[in-house]
Amino acid sequence: MRMRSPIPKKHARIEIIPLIDIMFFLLASFMMVSLSQTHMKGIRVTLPSAVAPPPQEQNKNDLISVRVAVGNVIYYNNQAIAPEDLKPRLFQAHAANPDIKVSISAEMLAPHGDVIAVLDTVRDVKIQKVGYQIRAAPSTGH
Repeated sequence: MRMRSPIPKKHARIEIIPLIDIMFFLLASFMMVSLSQTHMKGIRVTLPSAVAPPPQEQNKNDLISVRVAVGNVIYYNNQAIAPEDLKPRLFQAHAANPDIKVSISAEMLAPHGDVIAVLDTVRDVKIQKVGYQIRAAPSTGH
């Protein structure tokens, strides 16, 4: 004769909900530890301040404006000169003031090669401070 046990027999079950909780806890812990071990490296950037610096007196001889027009016409401080006269004038200005600044601009239809030739001339004279005047392209309305 078979006797049944007075204690009811329970079937073994694997509860998955506590396992899910533990896995989420481990995932969050590993993410926080890995983020704290990452060292962020970047480039130092000097951002503009809200207060403008006091204006410095610009000496008229501190800045040279060179504009390239269509047909390889060069304007040196708004005065038309021949392209071969640019180098002697820049050399003379650089000899008078080694910290001279040159601003290069070009008309819309001026060939790119003419502008690069002016830049090469400025580099030949060993002028270090060169700026480029650019204009935003017109919007196409898209």
